[in-house]
Amino acid sequence: MTMSNKTEILEEYVAATDKLNDLKSKEAQSACPATDETIVIQPQFGDEMNELTRKCAQLNMILEAMEASED
Repeated sequence: MTMSNKTEILEEYVAATDKLNDLKSKEAQSACPATDETIVIQPQFGDEMNELTRKCAQLNMILEAMEASED
């Protein structure tokens, strides 16, 4: 991952976070009750959500390291 500066990394982090939140919302909307008390969620975006979660964590670590080096 070649990033030239903190702003680009932050923009990518925000975009990945927004996409992840969108997928989570779509997953929640697709939940259907199995009974009156139980809701079953069939993962539709599991792989993509896992990848975005990993990417967000990685970008967050980079941003934290950059922040720490500025102190």
